[in-house]
Amino acid sequence: MTDVSAAFLSEQEVMIRDSARTVANEIVAPTAAERDRTHAWPASELDAIAKLGFLSMLVPEEHGGSGATFVDYCLALEEFAAADAGFATVVHVHNTIAGLIAELGDDAQKARFLPRMITGEHIGAGLFSEPQAGSDTAGFRTSAKRNGDHYVLNGNKQFISNGNKAGVGVALAITDQASGKKGASMFIIDTSEPGYHVARVEDKLGQRSAHLAQIQLIDCCVPVANRIGEEGSAYRQMLRGMSEGRIAIASIAVGAARAALDAAVRYAKEREAYGAPIINLQGVAFDLADMATQVEIAHQFVLHAARLLVAGIPCTKEASMAKLFASEMAEKVCSEALQIHGGYGYLSDFPVERYYRDVRVTKIYEGTSHIQKLIISRTL
Repeated sequence: MTDVSAAFLSEQEVMIRDSARTVANEIVAPTAAERDRTHAWPASELDAIAKLGFLSMLVPEEHGGSGATFVDYCLALEEFAAADAGFATVVHVHNTIAGLIAELGDDAQKARFLPRMITGEHIGAGLFSEPQAGSDTAGFRTSAKRNGDHYVLNGNKQFISNGNKAGVGVALAITDQASGKKGASMFIIDTSEPGYHVARVEDKLGQRSAHLAQIQLIDCCVPVANRIGEEGSAYRQMLRGMSEGRIAIASIAVGAARAALDAAVRYAKEREAYGAPIINLQGVAFDLADMATQVEIAHQFVLHAARLLVAGIPCTKEASMAKLFASEMAEKVCSEALQIHGGYGYLSDFPVERYYRDVRVTKIYEGTSHIQKLIISRTL
């Protein structure tokens, strides 16, 4: 079959997509079901992709990274998600933190933290969400009080992807309680230092390869040299990365939906009823046609939003549209794929039940569907 989508990709984009697809199929996919069953951390898989540069995609070449474009990155995430959406989330969170340090950190911070993140020796985590504050940024309570050449951080962080495995964390904390959003600052934390505590690792519905932790910062001493930018600059820094995060999660949703569609097509060709494969039944064929159309629309719109971002064109609306449409679409497509499998779709022997569980969270993290609708409506 002709690869029609490749006609609209650059030579580099095709190369990165195909490389990610190969490693996803040969290294990530074979162990996905077992990791889901045992909640195992994908250590060897991360090591394998680190050697190919996939853990430093958002780090420029001058700092030792891959220097990939954001479109390259989205194409790779989609391929990893087609193999294991949880694995793709681990990769995305790590790349986001490495990219943040590369973009906003000073030379000393880049030299200290990036080399071991690029090799995968240190995995990155973003310590942003709190038990009472996710989308509501005004609700953050973690404090950072200056004490000489250190800050002392205290607070609880919730829903922290990679939190229990991270070697490097970037934390949001309030340095000036009276200034509201302008009182928030960002700090790089070496998780081996005292004061960083993994309170619990959550037991989740899906994406079990992606560990989610509650982190307690208890008198966590962080050098002033680890503050990213000036005091009070964190809110602006976070806003800069929101569109990237939403488009990336949309890519993960598309990848999982594509995997579910492929599984449904295979099953419909093999499963017979009334003397013929069920794909010959109009009801099943029409469902597959609708699924394929929705997946393709989401894939193309995600790439459109990614290209706007790369071009430096404001794309807050498009990023939210991509996240909203792709995540809602993915849940429906994975549900339909399970339905086409009939009773077998409900069994863990078939991968569609994992896709169905894994994709549900894409409507929640990086801003819920309601938040995306709110953002889109404000642009109208």
